[in-house]
Amino acid sequence: QVQLVESGGGLVQAGGSLRLSCATSGRTATPYEMAWFRQAPGKEREFVGRISWSGGGTGYADSVKGRFTISRNDAKNTVYLQMNSLKFEDTAVYYCAARMYGDSDYPFWGQGTQVTVSS
Repeated sequence: QVQLVESGGGLVQAGGSLRLSCATSGRTATPYEMAWFRQAPGKEREFVGRISWSGGGTGYADSVKGRFTISRNDAKNTVYLQMNSLKFEDTAVYYCAARMYGDSDYPFWGQGTQVTVSS
């Protein structure tokens, strides 16, 4: 129903920045809420941040507050994750997720994009 296409991952030095993009498509292109998650090797999947499509309210995990920012471009149906002051521990596969109104979880996921932060 909703397809998510991610881009922007790569290798970056500690202290640097990256911006991830998540473009939505499909029969229902505009979700109720979108979010970013990440999973580092050997660790559980971790919530990073979320944004409400209607209103644009955001929320972030404590580990990224002040460094990461979620934004949206309504015309492009795209959500961004701006990552600044990157740390080695930010290294993970980053996933974009979406849910529709009435969903209590996130049934739609992107394939993930690798972010590697070197010291």
